[in-house]
Amino acid sequence: MSGAIPEKKRSVSGEKPKASTRFGKYTLIDRIAVGGMAEIFLARQAGLEGFEKTIVIKRIRPHLSKQASFVKMFLNEAKLAAQLNHPNIVQIYDLGKIGESYFIAMEYIFGRDMRRIIPKADTLGIPFPMVYALKIASSVCEGLYYAHQKVDLYGSPLNIVHRDVTPENIFVSFDGTVKVLDFGIAKAANQIEQTRAGEIKGKLSYMSPEQCMGKSLDCRSDLFSLGVVLYEWLTGFKLFTGDSEVAILKSITEGKIYAPSYFKADIPEAVEAILMKALEKDREKRYQTAWDMQYDLDQFLSQYEFTPSNIHLSNFLKQLFNDELEEEKARLANRTPAVGPEEIVEPDEVISAAADVHPDNVSQRTSAQRPRGDDKVVSLQMEGADYEQLSQIARRHGITVNALMREVLGGWLKYR
Repeated sequence: MSGAIPEKKRSVSGEKPKASTRFGKYTLIDRIAVGGMAEIFLARQAGLEGFEKTIVIKRIRPHLSKQASFVKMFLNEAKLAAQLNHPNIVQIYDLGKIGESYFIAMEYIFGRDMRRIIPKADTLGIPFPMVYALKIASSVCEGLYYAHQKVDLYGSPLNIVHRDVTPENIFVSFDGTVKVLDFGIAKAANQIEQTRAGEIKGKLSYMSPEQCMGKSLDCRSDLFSLGVVLYEWLTGFKLFTGDSEVAILKSITEGKIYAPSYFKADIPEAVEAILMKALEKDREKRYQTAWDMQYDLDQFLSQYEFTPSNIHLSNFLKQLFNDELEEEKARLANRTPAVGPEEIVEPDEVISAAADVHPDNVSQRTSAQRPRGDDKVVSLQMEGADYEQLSQIARRHGITVNALMREVLGGWLKYR
């Protein structure tokens, strides 16, 4: 069914960080979530002159990498999503395969998704302000409109539809920026057959009627889903529920949608009108573009007594998650080196990813390492051509230059 990642199991707070693991040209710092489709890692990409970039790696689960139909769909959709470059969309940097694992490298957002933000506010007894919900929805509309209107180099529409506009795919950074993630991946996730029932239900609740009925989808499907999400944020009630998948589907396609003021009397009429238009089951009566919906949201906010900025949203979020900020910073600071049998490398990228050395600085970098206990460091100066030949041998064997040197020296000592 629909969903980039089903209900995620997050890392337990307070766990001691595990040693980092090398994954191609990336270093996996910590696994932050796992679902039926993928594992998500906080990772770091290193470059020249000490350059570092914190990113997120979404690594597809091994059993799915063996399903040809899923892999084809996943790659096609991810390639489309990688063409999106907008402030309100999480950027995809890389797409590939390392070992048996397909992966996506994407922008890291220092913040929280809306599936965590609303419950956190409830737990602290802090009402989530209506204007913040509307501001976030407006930003989502801006990202959606960009993606929906995206064309290729020849001007032909890419016809991108998100298909999975849910609270967990709407991220708010601690600087107040709103980001939509997992564009297009939901279509590939539809190919998954092994998914727990609870995960399916959670995704079904945000589907559009046409999506439930298996019809072809366009941008208006995403707007219905956003309407469902916004309805939930404003009223505190989940719009479509049921004891089974069939019951949820029937609720979406046939059930009555009560005006939000039925649950919360103080919702302004203008806001109610926006919601009810987004939630029209007949897509011809719905908002036809995300720009239309954003316009109405922004018009209301501009005339309201308080119009929040990114700074307001940032301060509110930091207040909610003040107890978690230090833990997050500690995770980012984890620099334990990747060692041992867990090291994962791709032969074609092993030099830049795992060794990160150059013939001009081999001596400098090696001598700068600190010995542990009785360990000794050997510094070796060599010509650039000799080092390149050594690198090629290492690549053929799928190991790093350092590992190759240790093996050669170890063999010589053993058989001298």
